[in-house]
Amino acid sequence: MNDDSDLNSTDDELDEEVLPVKADLSGRKIVVTRPPHQAIELQSLLVGSGADALIYPCIDIALPEELELLDAALKDTADDLFDWLIFTSANTVRIVAQRVEALNLVLTGIRTAVIGPKTSAVVEELLGLEVELVAQNYTAEGLARALQPVAGLRFLLPQSEIARPVLAQALRDHGAEVTTIVAYRTVLGQGGADVPGLLAAKEIDAITFSSSSTVRNFLVRLENEGGSRTHLEGVCLAAIGPITAATMVTLDLPVTLASEEFTLPSLVLALDAYFRSETEESE
Repeated sequence: MNDDSDLNSTDDELDEEVLPVKADLSGRKIVVTRPPHQAIELQSLLVGSGADALIYPCIDIALPEELELLDAALKDTADDLFDWLIFTSANTVRIVAQRVEALNLVLTGIRTAVIGPKTSAVVEELLGLEVELVAQNYTAEGLARALQPVAGLRFLLPQSEIARPVLAQALRDHGAEVTTIVAYRTVLGQGGADVPGLLAAKEIDAITFSSSSTVRNFLVRLENEGGSRTHLEGVCLAAIGPITAATMVTLDLPVTLASEEFTLPSLVLALDAYFRSETEESE
């Protein structure tokens, strides 16, 4: 999840199997700021816990403004000019699959490495490629270690326009030839619930942020749509992971809670614990 999420600071993508959790959020109105194609997972967990999940996309994924470099790199991949193709998120896979289809290319025989099992499944589904290596700790650093030795090998790394250079640099430091290419942009989301109006009416209990970009773009949408920061008083502002929380602090947003683990279930459980404590204090 590209966006600089806590997962690898490149995507608003949580590569995890999302299982139901035992939480009671009955009657709570909770805002989901994730992009439309990813919001359903958190929405499902919240609804399963009794909450009213309000979708308010603050980011979305778009193709690069210029496609020439991406298309050229994919053509080179089809011509076997790379030894490895690396994906750090399912977002990247979806965009690459769109361009592969548009260009009528066939990718076969390329060794493929990914971060996490969710991305692996999307690669196999949309590109028909067998994933050879899956980094299980969901970090760019972990994938770089798992790929060793890499000296003399050629890697294609499609990624977000604001991706961290950690993975590419780690591979280059060990002698690999790495071609990084912008596969997609993170843009301002649109549509969804009337969150500014609901905030003004004090009808929202919590707002969830899954990445730094959701935080930044939430504030942009709030201002653009006539909302006010003052209406956030008393609302639980929930971050997933330390990077997102740090961004909130930088932007002068109070961090009501930050989940201990970088997973959606952990976020829901943290919300449950918060509201339980609030109820106990008021009794």
